Amino acid sequence: MAARDYDTEIAALQRTLEGIEAVLDPASLRAQAAELERQASVPDLWDDPTQAQDVTSRLSRVQSDLRRVEELRRRVDDLPVLVELARDEDDSVQAADTLREADVELDAVAKALSELEVRTLLAGEYDPRDALLTIRAEAGGVDAADFAEMLLRMYVRWAERHGHPVDILDTSYAEEAGLKSATFAIKAPYAYGTLSVEQGTHRLVRISPFDNQGRRQTSFAGVEVLPVTEQTDHIEIPDADIRVDVFRSSGPGGQSVNTTDSAVRITHVPTGIVVSCQNEKSQIQNRAAAMRVLQARLLARRREEERAEMDALKGDSGGSWGNQMRSYVLHPYQMVKDLRTEVETGSPQAVFDGDIDDFLDAGIRWRKQQETAGAMLSS
Repeated sequence: MAARDYDTEIAALQRTLEGIEAVLDPASLRAQAAELERQASVPDLWDDPTQAQDVTSRLSRVQSDLRRVEELRRRVDDLPVLVELARDEDDSVQAADTLREADVELDAVAKALSELEVRTLLAGEYDPRDALLTIRAEAGGVDAADFAEMLLRMYVRWAERHGHPVDILDTSYAEEAGLKSATFAIKAPYAYGTLSVEQGTHRLVRISPFDNQGRRQTSFAGVEVLPVTEQTDHIEIPDADIRVDVFRSSGPGGQSVNTTDSAVRITHVPTGIVVSCQNEKSQIQNRAAAMRVLQARLLARRREEERAEMDALKGDSGGSWGNQMRSYVLHPYQMVKDLRTEVETGSPQAVFDGDIDDFLDAGIRWRKQQETAGAMLSS
């Protein structure tokens, strides 16, 4: 194995970090953090809970970004010192141990920088927000319903790996197995920007566990990703525009999990959008959660209409990039492949256990490339 060129690698990491610092601007982050801390310390802050939540969430995001970039700056600056220490060791065993420590730290810093570099690509208006995901079983019958449940587990496991809270808002179970649909929120800074690249149709190919003849089955599930709405979105919904129905919550196989009519279904009459929530403890909580989902759907609808108007002005007739996006093959071979970025892995089980960061990072980079290419064509 060729000797590692530490000086060249460290110089490359320095350039990458300088590029990240140029985007994130630590000095500006410190100023923002100081101002938000001042606002958060106002005695009557929580007299307006919505405003207070906005201030504290923005403060958390800014502090998180600042900590990450400052910690990486310290680690990158320490790398030359660690390598030089190994070179100066008189004892060959000690020198080898120190070099191994440098190898581990160099690889860890490179990975952390790559992750933070991807974060700098999340510059959209709604990217910093929590994410609201809905998974729906599509073509494929009971296999599609089972696949929808596998995807729900995958995203929950991904959130758990990163310490992100998950709030399951609604689950509609299929009769035989799996889910017809599930709606849930992942609460973390930049959850929407990160997970928005997951929107589209996911495809599963496997020997169906529900086919007594052991035939191969292809099934599909759709993933919708929306930003959680905030007070500043001004999504007003007149009472006259909605119809509210209540019903009893139910679990797998129709087993009652609630003896009162606490589940809520809201129909937005002008658009026909229907949302439901049954996982909270009371009808009031379920109604509030369902209204948040409805607001997110209406926000997405408004954004789509605005985008369609802009595309019409530009003469853009291209289709959405997010339709067919990932294929999961369990038979006759093992592979998960992103159809846009060409990123693939031979370990589907790891993916279903939430190991999807490589797919997310590649998707974010791919989307940025598409946006840049589109901007160049329209200029």
